[in-house]
Amino acid sequence: MKINNPKPIAWQFSRRAQQLQSSVIREILKVTMRPEIISFAGGLPSPETFPIERMKEAFDTVLSRQGKVALQYGPTDGYGPLREWIAQSLSTPDNRIAMEQVLMVSGSQQALDLLGKVLIDEGSKVLVETPSYLGALQAFSVYQPEFVSVPTDDDGLLPREVEKIADGARLLYALPNFQNPTGRTMPVERRLQLVETCARLGLPLIEDDPYGALSYRNEPLPKMVAMNPDGVIYMGSFSKVLTPGIRLGYVVAPVPLIRKLEQAKQAADLHTSQLTQMVVYETIKDGFLSQHIPSIRTLYANQCQAMLDAMQEFFPAGVTWNKPEGGMFIWVKLPTHIDSMQLLEEAIEHHVAFVPGAPFYANEPEKNTLRLSFVTVPPAKIREGVEKLAKLIAAKMK
Repeated sequence: MKINNPKPIAWQFSRRAQQLQSSVIREILKVTMRPEIISFAGGLPSPETFPIERMKEAFDTVLSRQGKVALQYGPTDGYGPLREWIAQSLSTPDNRIAMEQVLMVSGSQQALDLLGKVLIDEGSKVLVETPSYLGALQAFSVYQPEFVSVPTDDDGLLPREVEKIADGARLLYALPNFQNPTGRTMPVERRLQLVETCARLGLPLIEDDPYGALSYRNEPLPKMVAMNPDGVIYMGSFSKVLTPGIRLGYVVAPVPLIRKLEQAKQAADLHTSQLTQMVVYETIKDGFLSQHIPSIRTLYANQCQAMLDAMQEFFPAGVTWNKPEGGMFIWVKLPTHIDSMQLLEEAIEHHVAFVPGAPFYANEPEKNTLRLSFVTVPPAKIREGVEKLAKLIAAKMK
């Protein structure tokens, strides 16, 4: 039966909902799905790296041996053997991480949301890098903080600047490894300085590390959580080393915070997929990642070099960029009079896409910046796309 003449609903959205905005990157990705577009936009891992056969075997094993457990509700904090594996992988001789410090989440984006929910009130001061990860800004902004941008240089956050602005701050959010969007990496000495500074100030430090395994030099840098497990909140993810489709991440933090995050997660989704967690554990438990990750590094290093070579050949003088040592991104600075958002509109008309840099700034955006991602584009297409983009930039410099 159908009701006749229903009164149209005038939706009364909450103030929080009214200030929500779509991700710029997600909106751009809708356009870049067109097959003719050479897309340097999405921070998507290459599908060539997905271990499809290995995971197919893991699904079969889990469902045939433990199907009734895998398909049932699970504990909020996550699958015990996987949490123990994560704890062991992050432990060092000086600092042991306990399984009780690990909370499994539905992708690291949920971790950001949960951290915002339990640590941020309206008007809370939150310190972020300049620029910072757009997904974190978007997740935290729901809770209406006061973002304070920490000055940075080519090596990342400046610890001495943190001390000047940290009074009353709830947290500091940082990506030390091959940062999104800049691709920069924080040196070991600065990591220690930052951890010491935050410890002295009693300032919680969030270490977001989705790209740490993707070093082209195969030299893992020390994690800040190992320097101070009582003051550093570590975020990890399986999206970049296995597949993002499984939506599986984790938070490592002191137990009192983990318990509060667990309560917030219970209100959000009760628990992360038990099946997914068991499949990932089955996939990685025997050392698979140590065999698999080097192939990802090699692929990304080659494509990064292809983009750097093309940029060196085609980009006009006056344009600068970094040379990342890992990860998925190259950060570009154009002459100050060029607005990369306007440039994007022209680029899409010429079948090339990238992400403008302005949305990555919490305050005072630099509109002459942009982010290029190279991992999903083969070298020949990288060269073609960079050449097209270079011509568009050169035309604006005349």
